[in-house]
Amino acid sequence: MLTPFIIAYFLLTLGIGFYVSLRVKKVADYVSAGRQLPLVFNSFALFALWYGSETIFGASSEFIDHGLLGVIEDPFGGVLCLFLFSLFFARKLYRMNLITLGDLFRNTYGPKVEMITTVFMIISFFGYVAAQLVALGLLFQTLLGLDLWIGISVSALVVGAYTMAGGMWAISVTDLMQSVVIILGMGWVTYSVIDYSGNLNEMIHSLPDGFLDFTPSGGIDSWMEYAGAWSVLGLGSLASQDIFQRVNAAKSERAAVLSGYIGGTMYFVAALFPLIIGLVIKTSFPEFIGTDTQVALPQLILKIGGMPVQIMLFGALISAIFSTCSGAILAPATLLSENIIKPALKGRISDQQLLRYTRFSVVFIVVVSAIMGLTRQNIYELVGESSILGMVSILVPMIIALYGKRKNTTAAIISMVAGFTTWLIFEHGLSVPIPSGLAGLMGSILGYFIPLIFIKKQKSF
Repeated sequence: MLTPFIIAYFLLTLGIGFYVSLRVKKVADYVSAGRQLPLVFNSFALFALWYGSETIFGASSEFIDHGLLGVIEDPFGGVLCLFLFSLFFARKLYRMNLITLGDLFRNTYGPKVEMITTVFMIISFFGYVAAQLVALGLLFQTLLGLDLWIGISVSALVVGAYTMAGGMWAISVTDLMQSVVIILGMGWVTYSVIDYSGNLNEMIHSLPDGFLDFTPSGGIDSWMEYAGAWSVLGLGSLASQDIFQRVNAAKSERAAVLSGYIGGTMYFVAALFPLIIGLVIKTSFPEFIGTDTQVALPQLILKIGGMPVQIMLFGALISAIFSTCSGAILAPATLLSENIIKPALKGRISDQQLLRYTRFSVVFIVVVSAIMGLTRQNIYELVGESSILGMVSILVPMIIALYGKRKNTTAAIISMVAGFTTWLIFEHGLSVPIPSGLAGLMGSILGYFIPLIFIKKQKSF
């Protein structure tokens, strides 16, 4: 019964992507929608940035297992990131009229740092895109009975096709449609679950003590872990091409700034839906809490929800993954064409040629990510490996580029190496109660400022 709806949704998404591709005449149209997106499009695009399978299945699972403290990283860290980006970065970056964050590093530190940061940023996206393709593949395996490799391949083909065709215009228009489906779908599903189960207030009062605590009650170790959870998305995604690219597509500076606040607020509200469903499962349907709590939510809906509710849930889930995946594909593709291919050709390239290279880059990102997804199908590991590079290697040089007085190429390189190395040591070598991400961030800070003691002021680029 669900198959016709899924096929129709695929065709609608592809149709929108190819239709809006008619607006793409040059590279600026493709990578930043010609900076013509109204506030409403930008806000929905930023809302859809992270609202994927992790938010629906992962957050509900963590909430069931660990309570409110288990979901600090996501959604609360994601909301923090959008607010911080709007507060400190959106205005400054929008005024610079850049194409990528790699351009910021080239203009500030020179081409060597541009290349290093670009490679770091591109690498960080492969695992994330692969995770979304695996999630879609698993979903289609469950709903349609497809082999996993077929589900991943079909997903890669669909999302890759409309992203390649329309770029940021396709992403933004489909994000608006997909976001409406997400909000209506998850809202309807949540209401149906509560209506079936009874009094929500009674369920809340039946929870174990401390389940809804927002801050830890333990000692320094628990507070360190708490700070680390806030930092993963809250700080780690600040130096990310995908959030910058969506903000940069706004038609005005005001829209660029406000879209982060609006998108973050929408994300917070919509992310409460899977948490509420998790609460209902925790209190009223403990039989669904098995070895893998990630499947508790779909199992509950398949049991108590009729076909309309199931269509809304899986429609919301497909929309969520599509919207997250498309932006995660375009961001590294833009970096690859603008900051690696274009410099390699030393400017001997027309705008139309660069547009073709950017579209080819989209295909490259999709193919590599699909291969990674076919060979490594642990979604949690794929996402985890892709989320840390920004905070421990790129964030400090980016903040210095925007706010610092002493901008130095050598210090920036040392900062990136020191931060990444420190993270590796704390992640895989030392068994201490200090989050490896925060340790890497501190290493990056020290790696930048200590060398300045011995380095003379450099010339500007």
